[in-house]
Amino acid sequence: MTDQTPSSPTPPPLPPQSAADAARAAADPDDTGVPTVRGEVDDVGRGFFSALFDLSFRTFITRRLASVFYFVGLIAIAIGFIVYFVGGIMSAISLMWLNIGAGITGLVATIIVVPVVTFLAIILLRFIIEAVVALIAIAENTERTAEHTKH
Repeated sequence: MTDQTPSSPTPPPLPPQSAADAARAAADPDDTGVPTVRGEVDDVGRGFFSALFDLSFRTFITRRLASVFYFVGLIAIAIGFIVYFVGGIMSAISLMWLNIGAGITGLVATIIVVPVVTFLAIILLRFIIEAVVALIAIAENTERTAEHTKH
């Protein structure tokens, strides 16, 4: 009978530096090898108006205008809030002369419903703008990836 003792497997060789040293030395830990592009992907070196009148739609301006759209949307929602809130209170007060219960109900409904609907409108506006910006970012990243995989 021969004595064979199973030998333990040889551990893999250690890297020349520790993981902590490698992390400190790395300039970009998420470096994928794709060159970084500053600014808009297709818009580097191009002006806003040349991108605006690009008839081939190769340049996206939506990301730069998203904050403007959001600001204008917030102003429109604020105007709607003021109109409906003041109009609802005025209607409720005028309704109190005819029916006190209906007037108070209209007043309470205006004070509760208009701010809630305004808040939901702001959330919906933000979701829509974020979705459009994310879609444009996906399109830009896909185009950039396609360009780098051609080579």
